[in-house]
Amino acid sequence: MPADPFDRYGSDVLATYNRRTAPVALPKVEAEFDLVVEEVASDFCGSVTRVEGRTVELEDRHGKRRVFPLGAGFLLEGRAVELVHPKTAATRAAEAGPRRTASGSFAAPLERARVARPSRIYVEGRHDAELVEKVWGDDLRGEGVVVEYLEGVDDLDAVVREFAPTRERRIGVLVDHLVSGSKESRIAEAVARGPFGAHVAVVGHPFVDIWQAVTPTAMGIRAWPTVPRSIEWKHGICEAFGWPHADQADIARAWKRILSRVNTYTDLEPVLLGRVEQLIDFVTEPV
Repeated sequence: MPADPFDRYGSDVLATYNRRTAPVALPKVEAEFDLVVEEVASDFCGSVTRVEGRTVELEDRHGKRRVFPLGAGFLLEGRAVELVHPKTAATRAAEAGPRRTASGSFAAPLERARVARPSRIYVEGRHDAELVEKVWGDDLRGEGVVVEYLEGVDDLDAVVREFAPTRERRIGVLVDHLVSGSKESRIAEAVARGPFGAHVAVVGHPFVDIWQAVTPTAMGIRAWPTVPRSIEWKHGICEAFGWPHADQADIARAWKRILSRVNTYTDLEPVLLGRVEQLIDFVTEPV
């Protein structure tokens, strides 16, 4: 029977039954601690305090707590969402893929800290140690290498003799301003000629101080200022930058400003990178 052209409703009430709009998938949101959501059925609004099994506990601003099933039925900032169980740290790490350390190497899988090796790396001072820790800390802990500082290189020969390094117990030393004819180069040569020279590696960079191993790009300058030899170098740098430098506390704050500009190995001069990597290889070389 032909359809009636004047029938506003049609003759088959089920003709469009399969044309209903498909349900819209809700965005999944992990029920992280402190996430604030509203449960639609009860109008209960609170922050996530605990997720256990298939339930989530919310606490409102008055301290009242209620437990709801995970899933749909929640609003996040007015949008309908589906709360799901938060991922574990291991799952996140696996999904993110291999992680690189600040030094650019691939991070080892998470595991217990390695027992410290008997070998050591020495640097001249606290600033050197803090910079090495910031960029190579993950690598050093993974290898079980401890870094200590000397408070200056003048007593290096005495430190080496007291440590009495062997093939199984080596020393690597990073020295500032290790250039031909310098005091530092003479000390390094004396250690190399000494009775423990075969088990000690003294390397260095050409900069007056470790501060200068941070690249000008990282510092946001064209080049490090030139400081006259009559002025203590760190004081001269602070003066050139317009930073306070009246006492050691000012110098410490200046170093913190410089260190904050270092995030990865790309913020350091290549000559320093090579020397630190050389020391790590030396003290971790299989016997």
